[in-house]
This record gives sequence, C-alpha cells and structure tokens, in this order.
Amino acid sequence: MKLFAKKLIAVLALVPGLAFAAAGGFPLESAPERADMSSLQNGAKLFVNYCLNCHSASSMRYNRLRDIGLTEEQIKTNLLFTQDKVGGMMTTAMRPDDAKAWFGAVPPDLSVIARAKSSPAGTGADYLYTYLRTFYADSERPTGWNNMVLPNVAMPHAMWQLQGIRSAKFEDVNDPHEPGKKIHKFVGFEQVTPGTMNQQEFDTATADLVAYLSWMAEPAQDTRKKLGVIVLLFLSVFAFLAWRLNESYWKDVK
Repeated sequence: MKLFAKKLIAVLALVPGLAFAAAGGFPLESAPERADMSSLQNGAKLFVNYCLNCHSASSMRYNRLRDIGLTEEQIKTNLLFTQDKVGGMMTTAMRPDDAKAWFGAVPPDLSVIARAKSSPAGTGADYLYTYLRTFYADSERPTGWNNMVLPNVAMPHAMWQLQGIRSAKFEDVNDPHEPGKKIHKFVGFEQVTPGTMNQQEFDTATADLVAYLSWMAEPAQDTRKKLGVIVLLFLSVFAFLAWRLNESYWKDVK
C-alpha cells in the first residue's frame, strides 16, 4: 500500500510537467503582481488603444471602470473614441467578416481571456504576459509577425511601436531524445529597431495590461475576497460560540 501511494504521488507530481511537455509550449514567465489603481488605469488605457481595435470585451461596460478609480468624465475623455456611451459594452467596430479576411480568423473576445488561458503551465496572467512579450518579425507569416508562445499566430504585434522590432535566433542542436537528429532550438531575441520604450518600460506596460485583463475577467474579485474574509471570521466566531454552548449543555452529563 505504501509503495502504491509513493508511485501515485510521483505520477501526480509529474502531471503538470507532462501536460506542458505534451503541449510543446514555450516556458511561461510569472506575471508581476500589479493590481494597484494606477497600474489598472494604465492597463485600461493600453487595452483601449491597442486591443479594442480588433478585440471586443462584450461582457464589460465602460462605466465599470469607475471601480478602478476613473471618473465618468475621465472615461469619456480618455477612453471613448467613438459614439459609444459610458454605459455601453466595450465592443470593436471591426466586422467579423473583415477580421476573418484580414487575419484568417475572428479575434476572440477578451472579457475572460485571463481565466480561459490558465493551464498546468501557469496562470492565465502568466500566459498573457509571456505571449505579449514574445512576438518577433517573421517575413514568412502573412502579418509579418510570429510568436514563441503561439507559433504561426494570426495576430500581428499590436504594440510593436512600443517594443520595437525583434527577430528570433534559432540554432540547430542535437536532439537529446533521438541521437543523430537535429532540432531547431530558440536561443534568444535580437533587437532590430528600437521602440519608444526600453525593455524594462515595455515589460512594466505589459504587466499593467495583463493586470487589467485579469481584473476585467472578474471585476468583483476584490469584493469577493473581502466578503470571504468576513464570512470566515463570522464562521470562526459562530464555531467558538457553538463549542462553548455545547460545553454548557453537556457539563452536567459529564
């Protein structure tokens, strides 16, 4: 029985790694924790400027941005570039038929993308943070761009002006699993032209955008966490009172 338990634990410990290896995925980097109001506001600005042109967030209303400290006037002035109303949904003007013709696929709705991309390899935030930072120029792709996390991606690099243009470097190395076979191994990026941001600034901006996408996937998460603490405190007090009441009822019997 003990031997079986040890084997079971060993198999369960390998499951995340096996799932990741089976997917052939690029190693995900941990997304920085940036959930303060200024980061979320900057992330909302980046989302509207660079994502909302092609992607919708049809489950999110503009006026919900008041939860991250923006006033209705700030939303109207800085984030509404069309005739949309503050109470309207965050949708794109791009028609699905046009999107399919230009990119080969309709860009997905991003309302809950941060939750949808969670996997054994990492959280949804980790996926998005790594994905947005691993675009590189590829002349063989229709859009001129490719991505390490999602090879042959249909999406172009929306924030290339911020990051600049990079190329990916690969080397042919021996396959450790099959002697005599060569594999194309990624060894790093090379900056071709600079962007308006340096690497640290771009990483910070990407972290802000990912923080906003994570918040958008569940805007009530802070309220939920606060309510959870209150409920646990209530249950703790109730459990203590129930224990003392039980002691009082049974003291004469003992």
